[in-house]
Amino acid sequence: MQTSIHRRVLTWSLGALALGAALLLVGFYKVLADEMGEVFADNLKQVALAVANHPDARDGQSSEEVRRLAQQLPRIYEEYGDFEFVTAVWTREGRLLHTSDPRARLPFLVRNGLSMVETYTPDGTGRWHIYTIVLEDRIVQAAQRADERDVLARETANKLTLPIVGLLTLVAGLLTYALRRGLAPLSSAAADVAARSAEILHPIPLQVYPPELHPLVSATNDLMARLGHALALQRNFLADAAHELRTPVAALRLQLQLLERAGGEAQRRQALVDLRAGVERAQRLIEQLLQLSRLAPDAPMPTHHPVDLQGLARSVVSLFSARADERGVDLGVLLARSVADDSNAPGPIVQGDVQQLTILLSNLVDNALRHTPAGGRVDVATETDKGQASLTVTDSGPGIPLGERQRVFDRFYRGHSEATHSVGSGLGLAIVKAVAEQHGASVELGDAPDHGLRVTVHFPPT
Repeated sequence: MQTSIHRRVLTWSLGALALGAALLLVGFYKVLADEMGEVFADNLKQVALAVANHPDARDGQSSEEVRRLAQQLPRIYEEYGDFEFVTAVWTREGRLLHTSDPRARLPFLVRNGLSMVETYTPDGTGRWHIYTIVLEDRIVQAAQRADERDVLARETANKLTLPIVGLLTLVAGLLTYALRRGLAPLSSAAADVAARSAEILHPIPLQVYPPELHPLVSATNDLMARLGHALALQRNFLADAAHELRTPVAALRLQLQLLERAGGEAQRRQALVDLRAGVERAQRLIEQLLQLSRLAPDAPMPTHHPVDLQGLARSVVSLFSARADERGVDLGVLLARSVADDSNAPGPIVQGDVQQLTILLSNLVDNALRHTPAGGRVDVATETDKGQASLTVTDSGPGIPLGERQRVFDRFYRGHSEATHSVGSGLGLAIVKAVAEQHGASVELGDAPDHGLRVTVHFPPT
């Protein structure tokens, strides 16, 4: 299950805040421990100096005297409380003259300055900070437990934990509120998209949304525009198809009535011939409508494979050879130069869907046979020129006037000669154009060398 953007951003943000708070607390503890170490080191030094400068230092002091001396230190010591200090006075030879706590066995050191040592205490071994002052006739030491400093640092850090957690909770609440307000335009955009329907596909205004949402809104508007165009084409197609199917259905009903009313055998045969022709026309129209519906702009694109145009031409011509013989039309394939020179040489190869290309060529050949009179000729040719393959169908029919050559690719458009003689449905060249566009090809209409129409499909270079 996918996590919402709001929850994902909130989770990462709160995680970052928690990690930052933990790092802040650890860093503060480290800095506090270092700062307190410096303060307590200065305290040790002052205690040691106080003991060394006391007139009776040679004879040693009692614990109360050492505590009284510690109370005379600057206020910086009192800010951190009253901690146990242990002092010791040694001779230069290492003989202990006095210690404020005999239970703490401080080691004898002969170097000035601060040291960290492990020494015996009543409750076991522990770490001690010792400050040593080496005088001419004696050595003075002031020591403090390291655990006391660590406890103070932990207590101070613990006191900061609760405010940090509270601050984190407050920031989390503010962040949640800010995210909801910040992501409100997304919810508004989703509501605008949900309000659209097949009848209402007008674009969503960009100016009411922040710039970050403009690419998404623009893409949605573009998608709705394409969807509206596809729906408009579908509605027009259904209306045109219903209108075009009305005529052949009415003709079939009339021909059936004529068959029923036929008085003689001759009339009956003629009515059957007319009825069969009407059924064939209706079947052809339905097939073309199905082909055109599969070539809609929103239809899935077919997978392209290498297609031999020469072999395709031979296959389609063989399908129409019987019909051409019946109409008295010479239908054939003109071999490409490479194939004419070598029968085993392959013809022009293009990348495409063989079934759709078969539909394209079948419609071209069917149109040519419909418009070519008996004794005429229809030639199918393939050619490759500078790496660009082409497929050409030439007939010796009446051709298409120059002024109509742009409109003949429209669905259900029929020229004046077709409308007058009821030849074709006006879908053949529309199907040819749709298949060509899916293959990146172009369709060119021209005049045949002698008389008639030449249709050439130019495929993109491979």
